[in-house]
Amino acid sequence: MSQIHAALVLEELAALVCSTLERHGVSVVLSGGSVVSIYSNNAYQSYDLDFIQTGLARKVDAAMEELGFTKQGRHWIHPESPYLVEFPPGPVMVGDARVTEFAERVTPLGVLRLLSPTECVMDRLAAYYHWNDPQGLDQAIAVATRHSIDLARIQRWSHSERAEPKYRDFVTRLREGG
Repeated sequence: MSQIHAALVLEELAALVCSTLERHGVSVVLSGGSVVSIYSNNAYQSYDLDFIQTGLARKVDAAMEELGFTKQGRHWIHPESPYLVEFPPGPVMVGDARVTEFAERVTPLGVLRLLSPTECVMDRLAAYYHWNDPQGLDQAIAVATRHSIDLARIQRWSHSERAEPKYRDFVTRLREGG
């Protein structure tokens, strides 16, 4: 019987996929909007799980098929799940900075490797900085108000991204409580 069913929450599904891939020798990290969903307690809801390989690029087909997923275009879908799984190319980046250390969350269905809250905020700010995406700023605030983040690191990174004015917007919103 499949462990995947309609009531499975995003974090559990992501942990199951991550652990299954790991068992198949494929090391991945969850990035993107689904990390915001996890860290914001679904204040922002994503139905797209973006896993980026962190080791040598390997085929994911056997692991995904073992879980009951089928490939449609660039997405993997499961008939019992509303979530799509995708494997964007690596390396893991936030703006122009490479990320090599990740957070882990333990669930009953396995261990999930994902961006830390600080890198998640940076990832969302990158969308705000480079594409003027106001939703990216809102998502960064949603995570930053719920988790401890390294603001000094985000400031240094923002300087290297040449985005000081938008960083100040972020800090102002953060101090106002969102």
